[in-house]
Amino acid sequence: MSWWRDLILIIGGFAAGFLSGTIGIGGGALFVPTMTVGAGLSQALAQGTSLVAIVPTALVSTITHFRHGNVLRDPALWMGGGGVVGAVIGALIAVQVPESILARVWGIFLLFTAYRLAVQALRKPSPRPAGESDSQAS
Repeated sequence: MSWWRDLILIIGGFAAGFLSGTIGIGGGALFVPTMTVGAGLSQALAQGTSLVAIVPTALVSTITHFRHGNVLRDPALWMGGGGVVGAVIGALIAVQVPESILARVWGIFLLFTAYRLAVQALRKPSPRPAGESDSQAS
C-alpha cells in the first residue's frame, strides 16, 4: 500500500513542478490536495510538507524564467519580502487553527482560484498595441 502513496506523491510532485514552470502556479495548489486526498495526510502536515517541497520547485522555475528574461527584479523582491512576513504570520496562525477549518478555508481558496482562472480563460483577449511582443504584454 505504501508504494501507491509514494507513486501518488511522485506524480503530484511532477504535476506541480510542471505547472509551476509552465503556467506559474504555486506548487501548493497541487501539493496540498495530493497529500490530503491522495495520500491521506492531515491538512496541517500537508501544508507544512508542501512549504518545504515548494522551495526546490520554485528555485528551479525561478532560475529558468530569470535566464529567459521573464523576471522583474524589483517587484519580485517586494513580493518576496511580503511573502516571507506573511508566511511567518500565516504559519503561526495555522498551527493554532483546527484542521477542519484549515481544510474548509483551503477548499474555498481553491474554488475561488478555479473560478478566477475560468473567467480569465473564457474572456476574449484584449488587442495588443502594434509592435508589442509576448514578453512585453504582461
